[in-house]
Amino acid sequence: MKTAVVALGKIGLPLAVQFADAGHEVIGVDVNPRQVELINQATEPFPGEAHLDEKLKELVPAGKLRATTDYAEAIPGADAIVIVVPLFVDDETWEPDFDWMDAATRSFAEHITPGTLVSYETTLPVGTLRGRFVPMIEEISGLKESKDFFAVFSPERVLTGRVFEDLRKYPKLIGAMSEESTRRAREFYESALTFDERSDLPRPNGVWDLGSPEASELAKLAETTYRDVNIGLANEFALFAQDNGIDVYAVIEASNSQPYSHIHRPGIAVGGHCIPVYPRLYLSGDPHAETVRTARTLNASVPERLVARATELLGDLKDLKTVVLGASYRAGVKETAFSGVFPTTSALRERGAEVAVHDPFYTDEELTGYGWEPYHLGEPADLVIIQTDHPEYKDLTAADTPGIRLLIDGRNMTAPENWIGTPRLVLGDGQGSTASSQS
Repeated sequence: MKTAVVALGKIGLPLAVQFADAGHEVIGVDVNPRQVELINQATEPFPGEAHLDEKLKELVPAGKLRATTDYAEAIPGADAIVIVVPLFVDDETWEPDFDWMDAATRSFAEHITPGTLVSYETTLPVGTLRGRFVPMIEEISGLKESKDFFAVFSPERVLTGRVFEDLRKYPKLIGAMSEESTRRAREFYESALTFDERSDLPRPNGVWDLGSPEASELAKLAETTYRDVNIGLANEFALFAQDNGIDVYAVIEASNSQPYSHIHRPGIAVGGHCIPVYPRLYLSGDPHAETVRTARTLNASVPERLVARATELLGDLKDLKTVVLGASYRAGVKETAFSGVFPTTSALRERGAEVAVHDPFYTDEELTGYGWEPYHLGEPADLVIIQTDHPEYKDLTAADTPGIRLLIDGRNMTAPENWIGTPRLVLGDGQGSTASSQS
């Protein structure tokens, strides 16, 4: 099969590699000329994706994978087009911003040829494939869905850093516009993917047909929104426990010993491309979903709440040297998408604090590029806030931040014995050392 992949980012490029590795003739199209150049040189354009570099060095020289900026080169004659273009959400209105997706759809629709399967893998609000993109393709191309081309929504369900592992691990969901579109989508993904055996699933791992694009769209939104709501509940418990002398982590461990409880871990921030974004995509189609809205709002408020607590404990943050440990949104990745570092540093600056940021994945120049003063362990600090659960922070002691007056551990990862004599506030640990250290 000739397969075109639209957008060669942190998900699209591994997908293109997966298809090529399965025997497809793959051409990827991306608007970034530098990205295209690096791929055609068999050079990994971004670090951290397991096995990507070695697969590029195998597939590109063999002629199985190439990249271009030209839709007219990539699209005509393709058996399948897979779209993995980013979809953004407006921070203020929470409405989806379709600009990039619309532009990509218009561009490939100008060159699509009859018989092509079109698969959208970017997470979409419910009803988007049927109500927005299929009519757009039909209008521009003059072709009819389920007659001349075949549309399916098949959401990516992978995490950056382990895309190839996740492609094997999780069922591939499809929701197509007709029986023929379903048949073609199943044939395509079964030719491109292999699946791990999993005894924990209600049916064999593989391609799962959900019957409609809307069901497939909702499945992706539901699995991620569930996590945001669950974390919101955990954060609600954590804030209550913190104010009432209770260790919420002991409570969660006890609760989850019963098989019907699956409470997640609280944390200072919920970041990344998925969990903070997809609940808002869900809300764009279901604006009355108050549980989803409340959880998203609560999770977004935790950085401000912890900075406010620091202000209460220290009296005033004006001109204090404050340090945020961790720019990445989660441990082990170099990625700041919706990271808690942004609201945390903003809340500190609003109170007049001098703010510096440390992250083992970022150089001083990169941190400066974000507008932050770089911090180096061993330099003085008055207030330290752990934002990312990088393992490098686990064994920190007060000696690593001379002069520290308060540690706020937003990830419950530091050892109490390393901070004896230093006020230490752990989100959700009402039995932490802050009160005893100040008494």
